[in-house]
Amino acid sequence: MNKKLFVGGISWGVDDDELRRHFEQYGVVQDSKVIRDRETGRSRGFGFVTFESAEDAATAKRELDGSEHQGRTIRVNEAEQRRSQRQSSYGGWQGRNGNSGGSRYSRYRDRT
Repeated sequence: MNKKLFVGGISWGVDDDELRRHFEQYGVVQDSKVIRDRETGRSRGFGFVTFESAEDAATAKRELDGSEHQGRTIRVNEAEQRRSQRQSSYGGWQGRNGNSGGSRYSRYRDRT
C-alpha cells in the first residue's frame, strides 16, 4: 500500500524532480509534487511525496524530518486526507460548542 508524505519548509528552488531525488534514497517513490502558486507559478514552500511502501515512507519520515535540505530545515509528516468542499463548509465542521451543522452564527443565538 502506498503512503503519501507532506514535506514543508522546502527551498524555493526545489522542483518535483529534485524532491523525488532527495527522497528516493529511502525507497521507491511513486510521485513527487512541489505545490506552486496558481498565479505566479512560484513554489509555495511545500510538497508531497508518495512512496510505494508504507515502511519506506516511515523510514523517510523518521530520517528526514527536521533535516536540512538546500539550506532549509524541512518538516516531514504523514499527509492528511484532503477534506471535500462539503466537509469543510459550515455543515461539516463542528463548532467549539460541540454543535455540528447549522449556521456558523448559531452559537450566538443563546446569548440573547
